[in-house]
Amino acid sequence: MADEELEALRRQRLAELQAKHGDSSADPLQQEAKQREAEIRNTILAQVLDQAARARLSNLALVKPDKAKAVENYLIQMARYGQLPGKITEQVLIEILEKASQQTEKTTTVKAVNGESKVQVRKSSLLFSTVLALKKNFIL
Repeated sequence: MADEELEALRRQRLAELQAKHGDSSADPLQQEAKQREAEIRNTILAQVLDQAARARLSNLALVKPDKAKAVENYLIQMARYGQLPGKITEQVLIEILEKASQQTEKTTTVKAVNGESKVQVRKSSLLFSTVLALKKNFIL
């Protein structure tokens, strides 16, 4: 799938979701700023991901948008700081996604306090230690 087709599908899906949830911002300047930001993000991602990796990330965004956004933010940050020496392949992206999944697993603890049951759900923060993995895959 070409980058243009992926972008068209993404925009169409976004429009569908906004129409479904009634998300219509009254401020056209705000909409324009969001659109510019999305274009910049997509440009950066097109530069750092090969076509297969972009397709995988787009598919992930349809199923788990929060996780895809976090990985996109991570890749954009790495690109801005010059930590990506080349394009990310699909295999490297899979490694990044696996590490992100491991680091964001939910842990649930149940504690009894004074005869009351108390449930705490703790979600570890998304720490990207994949810089080391990327440095191993690429020669810096």
